[in-house]
Amino acid sequence: MSAIRFDQVRLQFPGTPQPAVNGVTCDIEAGQLVVILGPSGCGKTTVLKMVNRLYEPTSGAIYLDGVNIRQMKVTKLRQQIGYVIQQSGLFPHKTVAENIAVVPKLLGWSRPKYQSRVDELLQLVELPPQVYRNRYPAQLSGGQQQRVGVARALAGDPKFMLMDEPFGAIDAITRQSLQDEILRIQRKVHKTILFVSHDVEEALRLGDKIMILQKGKILQFDTPLNILTSPANDFVRELMGADDLFRQLSLRRVEAAMQRVSSDYPHQGERAIAPHENLRQALSLLLQTGSQRLSVMDEGKVIGVLTLETIQKAARI
Repeated sequence: MSAIRFDQVRLQFPGTPQPAVNGVTCDIEAGQLVVILGPSGCGKTTVLKMVNRLYEPTSGAIYLDGVNIRQMKVTKLRQQIGYVIQQSGLFPHKTVAENIAVVPKLLGWSRPKYQSRVDELLQLVELPPQVYRNRYPAQLSGGQQQRVGVARALAGDPKFMLMDEPFGAIDAITRQSLQDEILRIQRKVHKTILFVSHDVEEALRLGDKIMILQKGKILQFDTPLNILTSPANDFVRELMGADDLFRQLSLRRVEAAMQRVSSDYPHQGERAIAPHENLRQALSLLLQTGSQRLSVMDEGKVIGVLTLETIQKAARI
């Protein structure tokens, strides 16, 4: 059973000639991070806001764990869903700890329980509690505010997360750092996440799958690699830069292209790369160093080698 299911979901706002969302149907599996991508006005945020019933669809249905959300009380529904927006949305008159504790308090948690949860989440987003729990939002950088926003969304331990361009107003360097944090946190907590973005690189970096919308319709819903290698149409090809070989290499892992070697392989003096790195990083390292090959190292052991030839072979697949 899918964690989130859209079944012919349509939404047309009063007085508008065209529907904002038009027949969206897809299944999202538990623990997946799905990026909703497309041009401005394509319906990305509208799709997101229907999941927590900020908007009600004109027709069709949305299911969470098999239950039609129209059959759920709105308060009960939203207690299952963490929500992160672009400007963090923190209460300026509350401390960091008080902001994070809002939902646990509403859920009736005891003070020791929610205080412990605050500290746990601040550690998770790498903001030491002893330093940050008593600060106010105005005393934080934009990136720190977004980290607190993520912690607050996770506070009630929701099964689902909705993230509406959460890093859209952040500078490029901080944005990449926050993307790293989301990936690191997701590896630990395995939430089902819908993540709205207008940034193709962000979508490719974060998404287990990408939903590409145009004029309220899904053009393609697939893994980043499948979308790049088999775009549904010219619009998707152009939007994703699907002809960019380097972009494709960034989605292929070293371990998938390396030649495996025995444990006694002589690797003295060769540059090393980890199996979970991508082929774009491997190619860059080969070109920067002028090396003929790279040793693929896992936990201090050589498990494979990578050359320009093996990278070229992977690029042609």
